[in-house]
Amino acid sequence: MILLVDMGNTRVKWRLQSGHGVMASGVGRLGEAGLFAGLAPFVAQVEAVAVSTVASEPFREELAAAIAARVAAPVTFYWSEARRKGLRNAYKDPLKMGADRWHAMVGAWQRNPKGCLVVDAGSAITVDFIAPDGAHLGGYILAGRGMMLRGLAQDAARIDYHTADSHSLAPGINTSECVFHGLQWYWRALAERINLEAGEWGLATTYVTGGDGSELLVHGLTGEYCPDLVLEGVAAIAAEGCDV
Repeated sequence: MILLVDMGNTRVKWRLQSGHGVMASGVGRLGEAGLFAGLAPFVAQVEAVAVSTVASEPFREELAAAIAARVAAPVTFYWSEARRKGLRNAYKDPLKMGADRWHAMVGAWQRNPKGCLVVDAGSAITVDFIAPDGAHLGGYILAGRGMMLRGLAQDAARIDYHTADSHSLAPGINTSECVFHGLQWYWRALAERINLEAGEWGLATTYVTGGDGSELLVHGLTGEYCPDLVLEGVAAIAAEGCDV
């Protein structure tokens, strides 16, 4: 069995995979007592651990220690690459790309090696374009929901807001409504723009992942929600090893 781990900026997602499928899974924050609780019945059967992470080095080390405290299997951290089975990274220095972006693209490419868009809506929102020949055409990085709300709270001293009806697109009539309705306005505009770009680039399929990915679908993004796309990608790479 292989333990697959995706550690973003705010949460950890994992699943235990064998030839028979997914045996256990979990999600939570690093340091939570029950984060790996579902792993307990299988610890002796874990043969390898494959990790995708964009967290800082101290958090990466903390994650490695948390895993080592539970399983004896070797832990491998996988990073972005120049190429993988026909998929080619547009970055001149692939290591400067967040590992989760690359692994999501690998996951999408193995699902559909015919060209697609990959949207990962987490702490940040990334949109990446893959041509039918496997060339990564580039992408965009935008602030995610939590990042935008924290930015308003921390950097705009006189914007004081509380939770409002977060699904309305009507112009707000108080600060809280202006913030949360504006956020929905942003989601709608982003969904419409991604749909437009998909058509302009001739890409028929959009894969959506990340904790806020379903919100984009609610606002009209045409795509398939794949919550474990990063794990699918890192699993494919771990299975192939260094053979690119």
